[in-house]
Amino acid sequence: MGTTVFVKVVGFRDVERHALNTIFRLSAERSTCYALWTPEAPVMPHVALIDVESYEAGLALASPGLNRNLKLICVGSGAPAHAWRVFARPLNWSAVLHAMDQLFAHASVDIDLHLDGEGSSVLPPGVRVTLLVDPSRDERLYLRARLALAGLIEVDEVASVAQAAARVRERQYDLVVVDVDTPDDPWSLIERLVAHDPPIDSVVVTTTNTSWQMHERAEQAGCRAVLDKPYDPGHVFRVLQMV
Repeated sequence: MGTTVFVKVVGFRDVERHALNTIFRLSAERSTCYALWTPEAPVMPHVALIDVESYEAGLALASPGLNRNLKLICVGSGAPAHAWRVFARPLNWSAVLHAMDQLFAHASVDIDLHLDGEGSSVLPPGVRVTLLVDPSRDERLYLRARLALAGLIEVDEVASVAQAAARVRERQYDLVVVDVDTPDDPWSLIERLVAHDPPIDSVVVTTTNTSWQMHERAEQAGCRAVLDKPYDPGHVFRVLQMV
């Protein structure tokens, strides 16, 4: 049976809450999972995640009832001196997850993505820096959370082909995941990615088009895999293993 770590969350913007809830939900697949603490929880919180720029944070940090032994992971400027970790915005949730793993997981990357009885629960080494290209924020958040659960915390994300082309000129990526359902010529980007020098190890495409023609086009373009939408967790797991 896995261990549940209760996280007291104070503040944060709606989009950040959405990302955090996604990570909490997906962490249920791991031996160490994270859950939002509420007063109805069976235990006191194990850690506090605080947006120090929020009004709620000021009240919480000034409260005489604050457990001074509680580890604080703070986001934003103005964190108290006794904070255990401090993260600046724009926020990298993967790094936050990694920090919590340092406290509570049996290993720094305690992955349990054994969803359907196939393969090892620990992904092989190799992929280190990932770029997500998708106009949908929700889709990027989902994949980012999946990558975080696989210990892949170096993840950049963009919403357009033009932004992706600029990022690739600035940084070397090991894995690039491209949504090909966009109208801004994603296949021209994929062509450049596959021919990139130095080479990009893996290019993966995502699409709602599940036809064999789409899969054949991706294969002929030099892509390593196709992730069909809506995503199947087992398929995502196997693709991450492969790349």
